[in-house]
Amino acid sequence: MSIKFKKVSDFNRGILFELLADAYSFDCRYEQSCNSDWQVFDNFFFDNLQIADKYGFITTVNDEVIGFVSWDPRNMPEYAEIGHNCIASKHKGNGYGKIQLQEAVNRITQNDVRKIIVTTNDDLIPAQRMYESVGFTIHKKRKNQSIADFAGEHIDYVYFL
Repeated sequence: MSIKFKKVSDFNRGILFELLADAYSFDCRYEQSCNSDWQVFDNFFFDNLQIADKYGFITTVNDEVIGFVSWDPRNMPEYAEIGHNCIASKHKGNGYGKIQLQEAVNRITQNDVRKIIVTTNDDLIPAQRMYESVGFTIHKKRKNQSIADFAGEHIDYVYFL
C-alpha cells in the first residue's frame, strides 16, 4: 500500500466534485442539497490552483484517487477551518480518512495557528469517531438549518494547538 498526498493541480477539473458525490452517495439528500455548492467549490479550486495546492490535497493509494481534504486559512492565526474531508465509498472503513486528516492537521499546524475547527453532522458517526481519534473535541452542537430536509444537529469540533 502506497499512500501519497498530491497537489490538486495534478488532476483534472471535476475530480473534487466526483469525490464528494461518491463519498456522500449513501444518502441522496446530500447530493440534492449540496450538488451546486460542490460544483462551485470544484470550480473555485481549479480556477485558483495556487490556493488549491496550498490549502488542500488529494490522497491516492497505489496511484488511485481515494479522497481529498481542504481547509480555509482566512481566519489564521486565530483558527483554520477544515472544509471538505472525504474518502471515496469503496475505500471507507480502512483508516484512510484518519491518515488523510492527520496529514491535514500536520500541514495546518506548520502555520502559527491557535486551533483547527471542523463541523460534521450528527448522523455521520464514522466522521465523529475519526475527528475524536485525531484529538478533536466537541465544542458545541447546534441545529442544522443549512441543509433542507435534514433533521439533526451540526457538531462543531475543535483541535487546540
